[in-house]
Amino acid sequence: MEFDDEAEHRRLFRVETNSPQRKAVFSLEQGGSLPVKTTKNTVIQSFKIVILSNKLNLLLPFGPLAILVHYLTDNKGWFFLLSLLGIAPLAERLGYATEQLACYTGPTVGGLLNATFGNVTELIISIIALKNGMIRLVQLTLLGSILSNMLLVLGCSFFCGGIGNAVLNSGMLLIAVMSLLFPTLLHYTHSEVYAASSELVLSRSTSCIMLVAYAAYLFFQLKSQPSFLTESEETSDDDEVPEISKWEAIIWLLIFTAWVSLLSGYLVDAIEGASVSWNVPISFISVILLPIVGNAAEHAGAIMFAMKDKLDLSLGVAIGSSIQISMFAVPFCVVISWMMGEQMDLNFQLFETATLFISVIVVAFFLQEGTSNYFKGLMLILSYLIVAASFFAHQDPEQDDT
Repeated sequence: MEFDDEAEHRRLFRVETNSPQRKAVFSLEQGGSLPVKTTKNTVIQSFKIVILSNKLNLLLPFGPLAILVHYLTDNKGWFFLLSLLGIAPLAERLGYATEQLACYTGPTVGGLLNATFGNVTELIISIIALKNGMIRLVQLTLLGSILSNMLLVLGCSFFCGGIGNAVLNSGMLLIAVMSLLFPTLLHYTHSEVYAASSELVLSRSTSCIMLVAYAAYLFFQLKSQPSFLTESEETSDDDEVPEISKWEAIIWLLIFTAWVSLLSGYLVDAIEGASVSWNVPISFISVILLPIVGNAAEHAGAIMFAMKDKLDLSLGVAIGSSIQISMFAVPFCVVISWMMGEQMDLNFQLFETATLFISVIVVAFFLQEGTSNYFKGLMLILSYLIVAASFFAHQDPEQDDT
């Protein structure tokens, strides 16, 4: 009887070991990827699925219309508004294409991809502004992108995702705040050894350290992906079959990213005109409105993932984008400006740095419990509205430089 039980146990063990689920887990543990059903479409079929299947794409013509208005009239306010409407459907489709690609790469890489493609817009705007000597605009736009992702995108993810687990590390955000805080304190305490040059040297050296820290963060995220997916093997069978192939998703990502970046680049020229036309501060447009456009991909993607109960992807997009902007985009722009002969530093001014510090503390407190719910999402959204109201009433001391 004992012999029969042992034989039956071995037989069941062989069946379990050779099952598709165990093979998938073993593949993940060896650094492989989760097997998914592939889909191949013709060009027309792919166009119908990606473009014609969403009613929001009815706003796509506003993009070319905005460019037309830009060249035919001098009304910067209308151009800015049309650009916002034109980018909205492109951002949603960016989130869709990233979700399709995530079916082939896994949640961790999928979140990194969404953050990367969404933040390309901010980098292009920043580089264009740096070439034009608009250093203050670069600082305000990048700051607004961090605040938008931390408060608005994360808040929408919590609100749409409902009750769930939210295991995220806010340590990288605190390091980013520390990197911005020291140059600002050095400036306002007047304790520089060599006047303004010490502040610039500190900013450049800190930026290089931040880039190394971000590279280590990426290495850790990618190396920890197999174990993360192994823990989620029970839910892997319920994943949706992708509607487009991996290469289709990559091609659409590149197309949408290029188009969003093109429209966003035009926005740089319209900021001052829109400020005068709408009678709102440039700091409000740079910190609130422009980052909402630049982060539209993250907004659409995070909300879409949360509504489909993919909270891990949604939170990865929100916090991952904030970390990428603060630990990569900001120091990258400092290094690029250094190479261009410009003098961009990490002194974002006292009001802006204090706003970022308080926002990171608020987000850290909400994340420390490891859970998400509707109330937390609502509080983060309301916190972002408070920040928006603050910048609407704030006059940037360096507005003339912008």
